[in-house]
Amino acid sequence: MNSNPSPSNSSRFEGCTLTGALSVLTEVRDAVCVIHGPSGCTHHNFSLLHATLLSNDRPGVPRLLSTRLTEKDIIFGGEEALEATIARALSLFPAPSSVFVLSTCIVETIGDDTAAVSAKAWGVPVIAVPTAGFLGGVFETGIKNALSSVASLARPAGERTLSANLVGEKNLEYGVDENAAEIGRLLARLGIGINLRFVRGIGTGDVGRLGSAAVNILREPALRPVGDDLKRRFNTPFVDSFPAGLSGTCRFLEDVGRICGIDASAAVEGERAFQREMLSRFTDIGGSRICFRSPHPMLEGDPVAEAVSTECAAALDLAVEEDGTPIPLPYPAPVGTAGLRRMLNRWRVLVREKGRG
Repeated sequence: MNSNPSPSNSSRFEGCTLTGALSVLTEVRDAVCVIHGPSGCTHHNFSLLHATLLSNDRPGVPRLLSTRLTEKDIIFGGEEALEATIARALSLFPAPSSVFVLSTCIVETIGDDTAAVSAKAWGVPVIAVPTAGFLGGVFETGIKNALSSVASLARPAGERTLSANLVGEKNLEYGVDENAAEIGRLLARLGIGINLRFVRGIGTGDVGRLGSAAVNILREPALRPVGDDLKRRFNTPFVDSFPAGLSGTCRFLEDVGRICGIDASAAVEGERAFQREMLSRFTDIGGSRICFRSPHPMLEGDPVAEAVSTECAAALDLAVEEDGTPIPLPYPAPVGTAGLRRMLNRWRVLVREKGRG
């Protein structure tokens, strides 16, 4: 599987490092994020995150503070402004259990030592997160740096439980909770529970459980460096991707079972039966002629999404032909059998509309 399955020129992954980190850190619900830089960096990200929360029926306000650097600060240094803003964050009600300090491009340019300021005795964990993208960092870099920074709050691994951590969920992605529910359903076939969603909707204290899971499940292969980091810290093995496709979902069960020392054969057979029943609901479009198209002309094809779609077309006896009904390739690839069901419902609508046309 491609180690970077996302389209290489997608603004979502080649965008702002700071935004990528905030998509993770604002999910630590009792934390405050201090953005060390001009106020515009905070305003832009606050608007994006607030709109995303509302669109997903999650009312709430991201707890962001800006050091609001001025031209004077940029010329003479902004560390005093950072200290004052951290102190302000700690005076908020309710008081934060942790504070994350995020750098911006201008701060890295002038050389403010955010790590040194954060390391002072503040009474709660204050953690510096490198998020300036001017040296080549992108959205995905911010996610990785944020996950590693939150992991520093965890205690050393203690007693293991037969459970899994979900690592690096795409919090700006539509359907993120549905995807987590699908992973939970699949793990339940193996008798495994979810220990921690790392990081989504958790508190600072919850991070202490990070090292107690038997396996980490990464959202996508691009997060392998995070998986390696967590394995180094806690000796926790990982599966490098959420499941995609009919056969991929069964392989996922086999991989998790092997890591956890569980015979997955019954779980796999049960899932195959579940998939056959799911596919039987779409026999009405069997034999239709379709063709696959990129979801957007500016996006390159995702080989995982293409393989998943081709597999489903074959299972339903759909003819893939150049002049068939155009079907946009999913982006990103659907997760598990439930994700395929939602995808096939969209296919049915398109095929029927073409038939009526």
